[in-house]
Amino acid sequence: MRKNLIETVMGAVVLLVAALFIFFAYNKAEVGKVQGYEITASFDRIDGILSGSDVRMSGIKIGTVTASFLDPKTYFAKVSMNISSDIKIPEDTSISVSSDGLLGDKFLALSPGGSDEMLQAGEEITTTQGSIDLMGLVGQMIFSQTNKDGEKAN
Repeated sequence: MRKNLIETVMGAVVLLVAALFIFFAYNKAEVGKVQGYEITASFDRIDGILSGSDVRMSGIKIGTVTASFLDPKTYFAKVSMNISSDIKIPEDTSISVSSDGLLGDKFLALSPGGSDEMLQAGEEITTTQGSIDLMGLVGQMIFSQTNKDGEKAN
């Protein structure tokens, strides 16, 4: 009977520690807290951009991608992002899909414009550049090195 009591107490301690860990991790990540404003952008392709991907300006994270979906009218990928409330974005800002190196994570990179007018919550960035198909570019480079006879060019 005493052995069962010790096992029960140890199990309860393990569960308590696990619950505390989850609680602190949840608070540290600030999951569910919306601190900022929502803006959107449309891209021809967003390979690798998912909910939770970073939105960066000058290499600094200023927001997070909150959703992405296919616009049924234009067949473009529409991305919603939450931008930190202390960052104001000029209306003529451009946005592109970038990555941290060849194998790194994809993120959205903002290049600020010079306009005095700032984007408001719910507005859209209109100047966009989607992701680049690296495999297609490599294929073009390889095939451009061959002549019509299929021999390698020097």
